[in-house]
Amino acid sequence: MELKTVKLSEPLCEALLAASFDVHSVATLLESVSAESGHRLVDLAQESPLLLVFLRHAGCTFCREAVADIAEARGKIEAKGTRIVLVHMGDRAAMQSLIEKYAMQDMERICDTEQILYDAFGLRRGNLRQLAGWKVWWRGFMAGVVRGHGRGTPAADFRQMPGVFYLDKGLIARRFRHQSAADRPEYEALCGPKLTGSE
Repeated sequence: MELKTVKLSEPLCEALLAASFDVHSVATLLESVSAESGHRLVDLAQESPLLLVFLRHAGCTFCREAVADIAEARGKIEAKGTRIVLVHMGDRAAMQSLIEKYAMQDMERICDTEQILYDAFGLRRGNLRQLAGWKVWWRGFMAGVVRGHGRGTPAADFRQMPGVFYLDKGLIARRFRHQSAADRPEYEALCGPKLTGSE
């Protein structure tokens, strides 16, 4: 990936610093990263507000649940003028099948095989409690068995934690960093006027 340098506005720099982001990495990546459609992330962010959703691997029960939740909330999110961009790791074929299941082939997607965007946005690898604590087991049963999202199978980097970021007018306005792989964000609420999320 060829990286270019881009100068961020002072408000964006302040927002990134306050949120503990790697300012220089995010500045560079917004300019250099493109979705699979060919659209640059920086151009998408200038056209409309973005809901940038960082997923876990396609073998994860909670990733499958997240895609189902996004598909359900998509109409209301897009009605607010927000474009959804999915970011996933290197399991391209499995992710494609999952997205097709929910008829979201037209949604902007970024395949971040080296997890550069994940790192730049401060999304780390989970610890034992975050990945296999009691909450994860219980939620895994509910999501996988009761709601039919299936049993989890490790793929890609199974330790990578997910997250959600709302970008508005070039600013990262809101964020949800999962404290557990089992956390379930309210995607539509993140696009509203009030901050919804966890740190």
